[in-house]
Amino acid sequence: MERREFLKSGAMVAGSVAAGGLAGGRSGAASGAGAQCDCVNASKLPRRAYGDTGERLSIIGFGGLVVSGVEQEHANRVVAEAVEKGVNYFDVAPSYGDAEIKLGPALEPYRKDVFLACKTTQRTKEAAAAELAESLRRLRTDHLDLYQLHAITDVQKDVDIAFSPGGAMEVFLEAKKQGQVRYLGFSAHSEEAALAAMERYDFDSILFPINFATFYQGDFGPRVIEAAKSKGVARLALKSMAKQKWPQDDPQRQQYPKCWYQPLTDPKEAKLGLYFTLSQPVTAAIPPGEESLFRLALDLAMSFRPISQKEKETLRQMAQSLNPVFERLG
Repeated sequence: MERREFLKSGAMVAGSVAAGGLAGGRSGAASGAGAQCDCVNASKLPRRAYGDTGERLSIIGFGGLVVSGVEQEHANRVVAEAVEKGVNYFDVAPSYGDAEIKLGPALEPYRKDVFLACKTTQRTKEAAAAELAESLRRLRTDHLDLYQLHAITDVQKDVDIAFSPGGAMEVFLEAKKQGQVRYLGFSAHSEEAALAAMERYDFDSILFPINFATFYQGDFGPRVIEAAKSKGVARLALKSMAKQKWPQDDPQRQQYPKCWYQPLTDPKEAKLGLYFTLSQPVTAAIPPGEESLFRLALDLAMSFRPISQKEKETLRQMAQSLNPVFERLG
């Protein structure tokens, strides 16, 4: 795929996407649900195409938060078990505590066989370059498979600065040219910022919240998925097992310190939520950073099947009483 010049006359071009269904898009089949999985070995996670790159990723990704704050020996064991079950997609960021420090040694024996994604919250060239160098050092690798602008939320503060002269995108493009990164992407918690970023550059992928409650109750997500499909941008999913924002003074919050939202912990509800996300045109989903929930997601995904219409209605009714983690603004 040809990569456009990332500056478009210096101005943000607003992304306008219809709010209809999730049909169409030139890469929808390549990164779609269910039928596009590699399901040869029942003991291994299915894999799906990462856009039109030729890469195939496990439908469950390993979020670096899982090994943040644990002993190195434990991190090594969790990573080894995940690889054994077929996980080949790992995602981490400097903002995840000591996750890079723990993940680097744990992944070292498997590095050539996995797809390693990292992110940066830095928006300027100098700061992004320094953070990229540190991430490579901590992760004990000479390259990243995917490098992403992390958590873009505000068009002016995040997108405009990253794409301006002296912005982080200059580091991204140079790193790709030098072979330090293979693919470029971004994660976003804002529809407006996500649409703006996709207008500035032909990214390989977007990492975005795709969740039943944000869809049905928050009206948040379908426009971004449709825009990404139409542009041939692979979709990676966050918040598949999110239930809602934490209710005030919820005692369960103490049990899940790595979740800033209330997760789906009941196995039946978690299965519905995860299967909803994996039934959308996505390549993979990254579960919560709590190890117990990551393990639950792995077990559930082993027998993934597209969600039924009856199950969609169950989730739609459940969403009506929830306070979704993200909602459409305006």
